[in-house]
Formats: sequence, structure tokens, C-alpha cells
Amino acid sequence: MARYSRPTSRAEALATLASEGGGARPLVGGTDLLVALRHHTVEPSVIVDLKAITDLPDPLVVREDGITVGPTATMTDLATHPTIRSWYPGLVEAALTVGSVAIRNRASLVGNMCNGSPAADTAPPLLVAGASVTIASGERERTIPLSSFFLGPRRTECGLGELVIALHLPRPEERSSSAVRRLTRRRGVDLATVSVAAAVDAEDRIVLGLGAVGPRPIVTRIDQAVDLADDRRLTEVLDEQLRVATPISDVRASQEYRSATIRVLAKRAVHAAADRRTATEMAS
Repeated sequence: MARYSRPTSRAEALATLASEGGGARPLVGGTDLLVALRHHTVEPSVIVDLKAITDLPDPLVVREDGITVGPTATMTDLATHPTIRSWYPGLVEAALTVGSVAIRNRASLVGNMCNGSPAADTAPPLLVAGASVTIASGERERTIPLSSFFLGPRRTECGLGELVIALHLPRPEERSSSAVRRLTRRRGVDLATVSVAAAVDAEDRIVLGLGAVGPRPIVTRIDQAVDLADDRRLTEVLDEQLRVATPISDVRASQEYRSATIRVLAKRAVHAAADRRTATEMAS
């Protein structure tokens, strides 16, 4: 049976993680970790509860140039925060699809990223927002783009004896917006079969974030302006960008079905983001 540690400082938590090597697992919301413990897919020597640490970044800090999200911020915190709802509507849409209300009240956004799932609902909108993460060890801190953080299924740049202590989102450009579209096998609580986030800026340049169509979440950018009213041209541009996707066949869907679906969802997400941008402009 795993031991339980409840440190009150970041230094204490990092020291415990380092001393246990690969045997320690940090705990914040626990919505993934507790399931893994129950099914014995993870059997740590010690569980390091981070909720009592007093020197971690605050859950949500809003600045003029963006937002910093601490490890204890939950999906509900994100979905109900007025600035996040205004600046990152796609992220709010994604956060509201995570589990049930009870799960969203506990699930940590930072923890969701550290889980390293290729199908993580919040990863695609964070990628299109240009998010970065700060990783701390006992000796130093480093900040890297979220696009470099994911290495593969359940693998990230957060190594043994390290903690992700913050996630940073730059403020979106003026007259830009975002949206998320996803497909699951059933309504209600289910993992995404395919998910797409799209951001559209004032010049109709597009950024796409893709989930469940590769070994890690993917971001791809269309640097030239695209006439969104030209359906044929938009389809051509999106098809070119979606070549980065490498879906597989599994219990949720076949490779062929995912390949077809992602094209549909990408176009829907782009139009939804553009429509949201227009609605915001008309309201202001």
C-alpha cells in the first residue's frame, strides 16, 4: 500500500518526489490517479498531496498580458471565470465537457495536462491559445511551450522529481476568437473520439489543435489569410493542415472514421470561432 505525504511547501514536495524516484505520484484533484490506483495500473510507493502547499502559484492570476493557472485550479474555476470566458471561449467549452459536474469540481487543468493523454479535452484549446508550462525541480525552473511538453501517450517533459507549477496563457489578439468541436461514442461522460479546437484571428488566419488523432495532442497553423466564405478553398487548406494527424483504430473508432470526422469537425470549429468573433464585434 502506498504511503501518504502531505507537504506544506514546494521544496518539501520536490524533495519527496526526488527521493522516491519513479515511485512517487503527485495528487491534486485525483480524478485520473485514483482511478489508476483502483485498477492497479499505477502502484506508487508514496502519494504526494499538493493541496496543502502554501507557496504554489495562486489558482488563477489575471494580468494585462495573459493568465497564469496554478496547479490547484479546477475545470469549474476555469469555466466560471469571467475573463477566461471572454478571452478563451474554446477552453471553456472544453472544460465543460470534462467528466461530470462532480469531476469538474475536482479535476485540475494542470493535472489534466500532466496526465499526457492524447485525447485530453483541454489540450487542443490550450495549444491554439499558445500556452506554456513552468516545470520546477529542486535546482531550477524552466518554462517551455505546451506544444513541446507532450512526448507521447502518458509521457511529458515533466520528469522524475519535478512538478508543473504553472500554466501560462497569453492574452488573445484583438478581434480573435476560438471554439471546440468534439465527437464521442455517446452523450454524457465519455472520452473524445476526435476533438478539434480552432482559433481565428482578425486576418482570418487559423490555428488548429487536434486531439485523439495522434500519439500526442497536435497544433498546426495556417499562416496565410483564408477566405472563410470560400468553402472549396477552406476545405483544401484544412485538408493540407490535417495531414499531420495520424489516427489509429481502437475500441472507439476506426482510423478511417477518425480521418473523415476530423475534416468535418475542423471546418465546424473554424466557422464557430469566426461566428463567435463576429458576434462579439457586434455586441461591442
